[in-house]
Amino acid sequence: MSSTVTSGGEKAPRGKVRAGRPGAVWALPAVLFFTFFAVVPMALAFYLSFTKWDGLGDPKPVGLANWQKLLDDPRLTQSLTLTLLLMAASWVFQTVVSLLLGVWAAGRQRNRAILSAIFFVPFLLSSTAIALLFYALLDPNFGVIRANILGSSSGAFFAIVFVGAWQFIPFHTLIYQGGARQIPEVLYQAAAIDGAGRYRQFFSITLPQLRHTITTSTVLMVVGLLTYFETVLILTKGGPGTDTAILPYLMYEAGFKSYDFGYASTIASSLVVAATGLSLLLVRLTGFGRMRSTREGM
Repeated sequence: MSSTVTSGGEKAPRGKVRAGRPGAVWALPAVLFFTFFAVVPMALAFYLSFTKWDGLGDPKPVGLANWQKLLDDPRLTQSLTLTLLLMAASWVFQTVVSLLLGVWAAGRQRNRAILSAIFFVPFLLSSTAIALLFYALLDPNFGVIRANILGSSSGAFFAIVFVGAWQFIPFHTLIYQGGARQIPEVLYQAAAIDGAGRYRQFFSITLPQLRHTITTSTVLMVVGLLTYFETVLILTKGGPGTDTAILPYLMYEAGFKSYDFGYASTIASSLVVAATGLSLLLVRLTGFGRMRSTREGM
């Protein structure tokens, strides 16, 4: 086997790349991007959570006053409950539909590629455009449905769930499609020889083999739902009343209606902590962190 001489005079087999400084150099742009657009804004929001600031002048330190205000806020319980309910309903709806579509799209059906591309179109649209579209469709006077769906608590809530699912199911479908394609075909062949039908193969092979894919999709969904905002703002404005005022909308009201950016930063910081904690808990409970293989089914 041919070899190359390393900087220390040792011979290394051809084709093997030494891990070292070049890898760090290639990663530097991503690290800088993440630092400036994620770490720095989060650190700034955390700092502002200990201040009182109306957007003008210099922030004034107030210690833990904003955090105490958050705990004493009578709207916190309702907003937290609505956020958790939205998270649960969205997870069930999006996971079931995207899992079934992803497994189907991983097959060899006729026109599968064309239909998969069509299904993915909603994810390419912005959340604002989608919310405006459904706001027009659900208008009781000029929309397709002549019922005031957004005027009732349950109707507004499930409208938010449906609109979010319509946008993000294609993304999670793509995740499940990739996971399903990594399942070894020999497992299905062995199951077919043993007499297992399509449904038995799905529940005994496909679902267990996609457990880590489900965890990945769930973590992305949970983090996304804790920052879900545009649809609520455009579709319901937190109404009727405060029946859809989830935590991100509460943060918007504090910052851009009351101009209390210190308190808004406190809510934002608590959302970051909650998202991180839930993600770590999911990884811990599902055993995702102990996964060694990069392929499902291995």
